[in-house]
Amino acid sequence: MRLFMEPARSRGPNTHCSSAAVLCVLCVLGCVLDASGGCPSACVCNLTDADCGGRGLTSLPSLWLLPPSTRTLLLPNNRLASLPPSAFANLSSLERLDLSNNYLDNLPAALFRELANLSALSLRNNSLRAVERDLLQGLSQLRRLDLSLNGLSAVPLGLLDDTQGLTWLSLAGNRLHALERAAFEPLANLQSLQLGGNPWECDCNLRDFKHWMEWLLYRGGRVDALECTLPKDLRGRDIRGVPIEMFNYCLQLEDENGGGPRGSGPPCNRGNGTPAPQPSESPAVATDGEQPDCVKQRYRPVSVRRAIGTVVVAGVVCSIVCVMMVGAAAYGCIYASLMAKYQRELKKRQPLMGDGDADADPEDKQISSVA
Repeated sequence: MRLFMEPARSRGPNTHCSSAAVLCVLCVLGCVLDASGGCPSACVCNLTDADCGGRGLTSLPSLWLLPPSTRTLLLPNNRLASLPPSAFANLSSLERLDLSNNYLDNLPAALFRELANLSALSLRNNSLRAVERDLLQGLSQLRRLDLSLNGLSAVPLGLLDDTQGLTWLSLAGNRLHALERAAFEPLANLQSLQLGGNPWECDCNLRDFKHWMEWLLYRGGRVDALECTLPKDLRGRDIRGVPIEMFNYCLQLEDENGGGPRGSGPPCNRGNGTPAPQPSESPAVATDGEQPDCVKQRYRPVSVRRAIGTVVVAGVVCSIVCVMMVGAAAYGCIYASLMAKYQRELKKRQPLMGDGDADADPEDKQISSVA
């Protein structure tokens, strides 16, 4: 036994040193792996995806544990109400981010600035009332943006300036009354626009956007139903089917208002709906049961009444011309029938006149012979 034990005792120190070195290497590797590619406890992760949805989270998990190569981050169906400005600072490779079905009501400006590779962003079904114009700054690769089912009342100018590659956009189910055309002009590659479920007011404030929407449809894009809620004459109608001529009165209103902001009717006092008083006139007072003139003209402007009058006059003139053409045709038919009858009678008389001359010749010859 001693022959076998003595060598073992002589190698003891070297064995302990090598074991300690291996443990140190393993610890270092473990720290490196934890720092470069971990997974928050509330998420399920693989090499490129992290699913943190449906966990009832009220704050973001430890996203700094995710590796920089993460491409998909899912955070839907939680209770997130706010996000820190640097929430996604270490996820520069992220391509898809889903924050739908949360309670987000305010997002910091340039929240997604570091996500230069982001191609799909969903903020569907949150509590957003407004968004900062710099919210989407730096998202040049964004292709799909879902802002539906929020409480947005406007799309700020400049919000979409950096998203010129956007092909699909949803603004359905918000509180939008009108949209600025200039806010959407950067979207040269847009193919589908969802706008349903908003209380649209189809007045002068929506005229320019209607022009842009018709341009989108002309180049092959798709826009879902956009039903008007105001004015009453257009309630329930799809603005895509409303003739653009119905908005021509907006130019007249601009002239009447001295080139001021476009409105939805002639200048009236907003408080009681009565016409705005002129320098030499007193305000018009509406009688019981009658609407003031300015409100009536809002839904049937002067240019539209003139257009209707022009159509009526043109119809009357066309009717008179048609009657004259029918009369001329009837006169031609009657004249042709009379001439045909006259020709037939003339042909009948010519043989009779010839027979009379033949009968008269023998008598003339007898008289001439007697003489």
